[in-house]
Amino acid sequence: MNFKPLHDRVVVKRIDTDEKSSGGIIIPDTAKEKPSEGEVLAVGPGEIAEDGKTKPMNVKKGDKILFGKWSGTEVKLDGQDVLIMKESDIMGILE
Repeated sequence: MNFKPLHDRVVVKRIDTDEKSSGGIIIPDTAKEKPSEGEVLAVGPGEIAEDGKTKPMNVKKGDKILFGKWSGTEVKLDGQDVLIMKESDIMGILE
């Protein structure tokens, strides 16, 4: 990927969830909600504080994360649909 996010932004690829419900019913694409789990593909250097120092990022490339339903901006990079969002839109890292 030839894209480097600026400041406290991260590039995230959504992780698809199962296509079946817990009862075994197959859910069609039109009825599925967009997943709110993703994998971090790229990370910016961090937010610049008022004193001019850069605050380090809490996430790194490869982290599995949970983010808000309406977080980020959808874009297509290298033919792949990804989200670009601020680190503050990320709720946590999945371990």
